[in-house]
Amino acid sequence: MALPLSRCWRWTLGSSTGISLLNTVCSGNGRPAAIATASILSGDRLVNLASVKKFRSLSRDNFRSLPSSGSACTCSEVHSDAKIKDPFALAQKDLRNLYDDIKKEMFVSVAELKSLCDYYFDGKGKAFRPMIVVLMARACNLHSHRDGDLLPAQRSIAMISEMIHTASLVHDDVIDGSDIRRGKTTINNVWGERKAILAGDFILSAASMALARIGNNTVVAVLSQVIEDLVRGEFMQLGSKENENERFKHYLEKTFKKTASLIANSCKAVSILVSSDPEIHEIAYQYGRNIGIAFQLVDDILDFTSCANQLGKPSAADLKLGLATGPVLFACQQFPELHAMIMRRFGSSGDVDRAWQYVLQSDGVQQTLYLAQSYCQEAIRQISQLRPSSEREALIQLMGLVLSRDK
Repeated sequence: MALPLSRCWRWTLGSSTGISLLNTVCSGNGRPAAIATASILSGDRLVNLASVKKFRSLSRDNFRSLPSSGSACTCSEVHSDAKIKDPFALAQKDLRNLYDDIKKEMFVSVAELKSLCDYYFDGKGKAFRPMIVVLMARACNLHSHRDGDLLPAQRSIAMISEMIHTASLVHDDVIDGSDIRRGKTTINNVWGERKAILAGDFILSAASMALARIGNNTVVAVLSQVIEDLVRGEFMQLGSKENENERFKHYLEKTFKKTASLIANSCKAVSILVSSDPEIHEIAYQYGRNIGIAFQLVDDILDFTSCANQLGKPSAADLKLGLATGPVLFACQQFPELHAMIMRRFGSSGDVDRAWQYVLQSDGVQQTLYLAQSYCQEAIRQISQLRPSSEREALIQLMGLVLSRDK
């Protein structure tokens, strides 16, 4: 059984933002909303599908009332007497020239290849991963009694994380045959699949060269794991499991490899550059792992609840690709007919529409939200072990932004 939160943390939260957010994701008696959230979600163990049904109900009104990226927290002070800021605003200084620097890393004389590689680095992305990396780097620096300024190598890791992420998007769009990404036509749809694959490969090669220049073998090994996980996760996505609990475990493991590994290992890498303490490395890794999985769970929810204009890509995209995400897997408990559809990857006529209706008639979306909340709660528990700072508080506040986003 997980301990009450106040007894789990080395440092206590000193802001009303952290407290109100914890009240949102915890039950009234101070215990985690899941039966054993902390113990289930720590390390690499995965939640059992049956236990998730025991999550405490959270109304959609509370869900929507969490902080949004458009407003900074109004809390008066934290332990360090530092003001809490919007996480994006706090990282803005270090990310101001991010996309220009990425383009410099990918300098090529061939005009067409340059156009392909620059296509998604147009400055219109959220830069969600680099923002987390920058805040984690600053939080770890301050925890280690240094000033909060980024080391050049830490900023390089933020840049590399965005390059690896974008390369994976390019390859994913080829694999999935996607036409729209971030509200614009995909690279494979403009230039064709062959050139898109080469562009993704080139972005990865540029990221690898930037990584090699950091000159830290441990960091190289940590970030190389990300590329391996991306490939393994894509292979996992091509398969499915007949047993219900195995299927859910398969889904969460795939989610980690395809989405969360990049954030987890990037956070770990910046901590390695400033501290030799393995415990700090693990805190950074676990924060990235948990927020990464929560982010993808919300993404899977939005595939059912947001319109295509909000998402910047077609809705019900996962069902059309034959993928059973969290909302579908939870809906199976109320609509067993979904099992057969999952095994044939929604390939029969009418499967996509019927599965869509089953999910909306079930509590699959709500249960997936509860699960995302529990991962956010564990991320808060992990990061709260670092010394108080504006950056640490921003990483806590980020949980609300992840849970309340609509695109």
